[in-house]
Amino acid sequence: MSDRNDMLRELYQEVIFDHNRNPRNFHPMAEADHQADGHNPLCGDQLTVYLRIADGVVQDASFVGHGCAISTASASLMTEAVKGRPVEEVEALFRDFHALLTASQEGEAPRRDFGKLEVLAGVREFPARVKCATLAWHTLHNAITGAHDTAHTE
Repeated sequence: MSDRNDMLRELYQEVIFDHNRNPRNFHPMAEADHQADGHNPLCGDQLTVYLRIADGVVQDASFVGHGCAISTASASLMTEAVKGRPVEEVEALFRDFHALLTASQEGEAPRRDFGKLEVLAGVREFPARVKCATLAWHTLHNAITGAHDTAHTE
């Protein structure tokens, strides 16, 4: 089991570093019809999530901002994961992903295929960093629901 955990930890670090150094969909979106701002005052992470939604489907997603490696990687992975998905599915993914990162016991984590997002489950080992990983997701949720308040993860 230790070898498997070591391999997962290494994969987690590799994916986080890759998406931090080369974030996907990192640009403002002029044609966005939904957007929201997010801020984590505890560490200073700030970002804006842009969405283009048509016929109930997220057609495009992007983000801009600055933050730690986990925050940037999570936003990058998130934009990849939500493109082309129905809004209802994106909202379910938001809830399940949040539950995955905040589950206090293994049995509480949702059972679903998270794809590449699964690597972020390693953040659970560092409770202070969970807010970094979920900031983009709370901001995404606010963009979808049209919440005008800035997303905060305090």
